[in-house]
Amino acid sequence: MFRQAIAGSEQDYTVGSIRRAVFLLAIPMIMEMMMESVFAVVDIFFVGKLGNAAVATVGLTESVLSIVYSIAVGLSMAATALVARRVGEKNLLEAAHAGMQAILFSVLLSVIISITGVYYAGSILRAMGANEQMIAENIRYTQIMYGGNVVIMLLFLINGIFRGAGDASIAMRSLWIGNISNIILCPVLIYGFGPIPALGLKGAAIATTTGRGIGVLYQLYRLFIRRGLLHFYIHQLRPHKELLMQIVKIGSTGTIQFLVSSASWIFLARLMAGFHEAAMAGYQIAIRLLIFFLLPAWGLSNAAATLTGQNLGAGKPDRAEKSVWITTGYIIIFMLSVSLFFYLFGSVIVNFMNSDIQARRYALQTLRIVSLGYVFFGISMSMLNAFNGAGDTRTPTYVNLVAFWLFQIPLAWFLSQYYIKEPKGIFIAILISQIVSAALSYYLFKRGTWKQIKI
Repeated sequence: MFRQAIAGSEQDYTVGSIRRAVFLLAIPMIMEMMMESVFAVVDIFFVGKLGNAAVATVGLTESVLSIVYSIAVGLSMAATALVARRVGEKNLLEAAHAGMQAILFSVLLSVIISITGVYYAGSILRAMGANEQMIAENIRYTQIMYGGNVVIMLLFLINGIFRGAGDASIAMRSLWIGNISNIILCPVLIYGFGPIPALGLKGAAIATTTGRGIGVLYQLYRLFIRRGLLHFYIHQLRPHKELLMQIVKIGSTGTIQFLVSSASWIFLARLMAGFHEAAMAGYQIAIRLLIFFLLPAWGLSNAAATLTGQNLGAGKPDRAEKSVWITTGYIIIFMLSVSLFFYLFGSVIVNFMNSDIQARRYALQTLRIVSLGYVFFGISMSMLNAFNGAGDTRTPTYVNLVAFWLFQIPLAWFLSQYYIKEPKGIFIAILISQIVSAALSYYLFKRGTWKQIKI
């Protein structure tokens, strides 16, 4: 069955064993997210050799770039929900049409973001607390990352289309192709190789943008040439008002949902920048490591979203709910294992990632405190993704508002600035917000109003 999941084949996930359906969807989604995790760690490993200032620049840039990720994820959620619902209804033509309209909207939006990001790159870094020397040395990294945001948009969005259709193996392969290309290009462009000059941090940005671009080319190949369950055509890019409004309606609340959490992480990065360079570098290393182990669980929760959408489309809400409970159980087991791993082996990993003693200390502290809440984070992740798969992107937005803005941000500020007066206060605030998010998600999921959502 593992080979079948990786190879990919047309499946009807609205009938048969739910555990089998979760397995067939989750395995390629986990493999997809694992490669994203590997890239995140490998990227910071290569950049880490350039010094704490380079690591800090990457962290500050990605904190603000997370706004772009939020938009991409929001649009991806809209595409997944619409495509999954239409596939569940066995309306494959409309499923493809919805996907193509989402692509049209994302490309137009990314052009605006590119122009704005390139022009205001220096101001963005300055607002995040970067000093003038850091800006002068590393502004090209920020400009390239913003200028190439279209590949970020499309990589997220098109994979959302494939996942909604149940073609999780294609989404997996596109991300693997993109990130393997990235990993190969990173050391070559950062340090130089043969006639290729060392480009430093700018090389990391070029490698990332090029690698993801290669992944997008593979996606387009699978969309238009080697077709799967859904058949996509260029004429489907002609603007369709009703579909675009649906995408904007679902995608905008989905984007706000992630903007809420992204804004919180931006605020935390700004708080960290107020301490010193080693603290910021250690925090960024820890965040990459936390993401490394978090993304496979995100892959599992994506399976919950697809199964929820398709089963609601097929008129089987009870099967949709059972799919989420089974997926959540798997995520809890995984997250418990990760928390234990960080407690036992965190120092070994951190020592490998950075040579600065102070940065190591802060990285290890971040890992051990934040990972204590991983089980709670896993619960909320699974249930909030189920809401998204149902097309109810409002409920997760409200949960994030409470957990991040009413708890995490005020607590992080108070604990780090007035009570504990060190970065540890920020890490404790993250832990508390994870517990709050899990409690709210569980309560709202049990109410069951998501089963009545019409899209």
